[in-house]
Amino acid sequence: MRPVGSDMDFSQSNLFGYIEDLQELTIIERPVRRSLKTPEEIERLTVDEELSDIERAVYLLSSGQDIQGTSVVANLPVLMRQNPAETLRRVVPKIREVLHVAGVEMQLTAAVSFLTVLQEESVSIHTYSHSFLHIILQNLEHRDTGVSNAWLETLLAVIEALPKETVRHEILNPLVSKAQLSQTLQSRLVSCKIMGKLANKFEAHIIKREILPLVKSLCQDVEYEVRTCMCRQLEHIAQGIGTELTKTVVLPELVELARDEDSSVRLAAFETLVNLLDMFDAGIFTPEQHLRFLEFYKKLSTLGLQQENGHNDNQLQLQTLEQEKKYISVRKNCAYNFPAMIVFVDPKNFHLELYSIFFCLCHDPEVPVRYTMAISFYEVAKLLNPGVYAIHKELVTLLQDESLEVLDALVGHLPEILELMTNGGENNGSESKLLSIPDLIPALTTAEQRAAASLKWRTHEKLLQKYACLPHILSSDQIYYRFLHRMLTIILTNNVLPVQKAAARTLCVYLRYNRKQEQRHEVIQKLIEQLGQGKSYWNRLRFLDTCEFIMELFSKSFFCKYFFLPLLELTHDPVANVRMKLCYLLPKVKSTLKIPTDKHLLQQLELCVRKLLCQEKDKDVLTIVKKTLLELDRMEMSVDAFQKRFYENDLLDQEKERQEHLLLEMEQLEKEKQQNEGRSTSINDKMFEKKRRDSKTSSVLAKSVTLSVPGSSSGTSVGKEDKKSKLVRSQSFNTQALHPKYSNIDKCPNKSSATGYTSSLSGMGKSCMLSFSDDSFRSHSTGNSGNTAFPSSSSRNLFNSVDQKNNGNKDSQSRKMSIQEVERKRLSFKSRCTVPK
Repeated sequence: MRPVGSDMDFSQSNLFGYIEDLQELTIIERPVRRSLKTPEEIERLTVDEELSDIERAVYLLSSGQDIQGTSVVANLPVLMRQNPAETLRRVVPKIREVLHVAGVEMQLTAAVSFLTVLQEESVSIHTYSHSFLHIILQNLEHRDTGVSNAWLETLLAVIEALPKETVRHEILNPLVSKAQLSQTLQSRLVSCKIMGKLANKFEAHIIKREILPLVKSLCQDVEYEVRTCMCRQLEHIAQGIGTELTKTVVLPELVELARDEDSSVRLAAFETLVNLLDMFDAGIFTPEQHLRFLEFYKKLSTLGLQQENGHNDNQLQLQTLEQEKKYISVRKNCAYNFPAMIVFVDPKNFHLELYSIFFCLCHDPEVPVRYTMAISFYEVAKLLNPGVYAIHKELVTLLQDESLEVLDALVGHLPEILELMTNGGENNGSESKLLSIPDLIPALTTAEQRAAASLKWRTHEKLLQKYACLPHILSSDQIYYRFLHRMLTIILTNNVLPVQKAAARTLCVYLRYNRKQEQRHEVIQKLIEQLGQGKSYWNRLRFLDTCEFIMELFSKSFFCKYFFLPLLELTHDPVANVRMKLCYLLPKVKSTLKIPTDKHLLQQLELCVRKLLCQEKDKDVLTIVKKTLLELDRMEMSVDAFQKRFYENDLLDQEKERQEHLLLEMEQLEKEKQQNEGRSTSINDKMFEKKRRDSKTSSVLAKSVTLSVPGSSSGTSVGKEDKKSKLVRSQSFNTQALHPKYSNIDKCPNKSSATGYTSSLSGMGKSCMLSFSDDSFRSHSTGNSGNTAFPSSSSRNLFNSVDQKNNGNKDSQSRKMSIQEVERKRLSFKSRCTVPK
């Protein structure tokens, strides 16, 4: 047909061409007109409305068309529920007559309707067998395979409900002739399936006498379809006759069928044999049988990879492609069943009996084999726990596999595998998180880089989502230096939106469990500067996505402290899409506020909304602003105190905030622990000097006490007092566990006045001044007043030195308690904090 254009030529030569095209259109429409019914056809399809349902059904089955008869057959269950007696007396006989000449559609409909009547139990089973069973058996051997199978399914369901005597007389006895070799192929196939059903209906001696001879005959049928069908029914027959008869009768037939020339028969025999293993006490193997089975599995696992006598055979080069495919399929199935083999040999014997096979399968040259091993790796790890460390090298190997399909299969259960690897078994403990798998971090980074370099962004997205589990596996510093900055780089440089969002959420998880405040502040600053204030509007959109994840993972106070105001700055963004996305986010932003604590932030939010409402020029953004404004007005603000309607959310937010404070406390305690560990070395070095000074102290003080008598010269007393004051200072400082920066206190000038001490200590900081007691200042200040004050000051300093020693012991005990507190809080935090999956 010619295309109709704007420059149509209506000349006489072309006009006839267009008329021909129109005639073609009329020819196309003719079948549509012919499909309409003529008045005569409509008259034949019309039924008197005054007829009852039974009369209408009989009339349509007698003189109606096929479509009307099919409708009556489909409505048979309804007629049986309404009027079973009349339906059985008048309608069912008509259906029986019609089915002799009925088409496929009516036959299939009748098989379904008969089964529905049986399931609904509209009549007794005796009445059903009398009225419907013969119809089912008559149509069982229909020439159409689909119809025959439909009637067979109905018959098998009827056999379960029929009494034994009825089944024996109506089904079993005619079955003997139907299963003969002289019958059609369809008849023999039907007989196989019926015998499988009858095996659960009768006692073992009846089956042995009347059914087993037919079974043996059909197992040796000349057609492979019959042998295959009968082989698959042997499982049901074995369950009916018991273990002993199965071993003597069924098992030899299965062995023979397993050697059949046809592959479908061999496959059916193998599957049936596997299903019957429970009957043969398969778990009770002799040591010889156990070893034989294991060696056979090992041989199959390396089939096609190695040749006998340890050298390559020339026949290897002549292997066809089909043989190689079969070998790959065999090794793949061995990989699939590897977890079951661990159960078979016992996990304790894994390294001795199965590790070499596990190594070969994980390093198999074919991707489908390694893919299957990657899928089942988690099952293997669960079975081996606590000996899961034995396969850590294979985990690293699969993470670095050249095929992304293998990596994608492994990533599915990567969090569970890593948790078992790092925390399971003998390596359980906080200090051995990474020591158990030294190559884990390089393998994880390599896997992510390979996924990023490929075109399979879904694998990359999935990998980034699973990497959110790493805070539960690795230390905070390891994540910060090896993974956190990589996530930020992906957000800034990757072009796939789902990948960017996955990286943003994982980065927020890393930030959530980072244990150093300095690192957290650095990451927050980069998020605000490089995303929120980035030059590309795409980065600013990702900042909004990141803020959503922050609100999901962190407490409300954290978001309000660091991200609330930077997010509101985007209301002035020059790109409409950024402002639009921000407007959608504003209700969530408002839900993070608490009144009256965040009243000033609420005012900022309202101010930004007013500016958007008044100054926005983009129509789409303005429409969203108006809708958002209505939603913001309807929102109820949460207050600092708990409210019933916000109870669950407040509890969750309180738990997040408590964990954030706990992280800060743990960081402080860990710093103190590190400082105390550093001090311990310097304190040990000073112990000898301290003892030496203590020994000198006792002798000097004894001399000072004896020399301090009334009538002594003032100069002598002052000089002695200087020595005593210096001695007391050395005692008081050496008996305390001080920070190394305070070690220069011993170099203070020997001044007797309080002013001299104050001036000398002012440069050391307030913390150093606070270490002195009021009595020590009073002792030095009263030293110049007279001779009578000297003995009292020296005795008071003696008591102060003793108190300081006791305080030193208490400080050491408090340090021990702080170290223990660090461990206790760290363990409790680990148990309470769960990493998002």
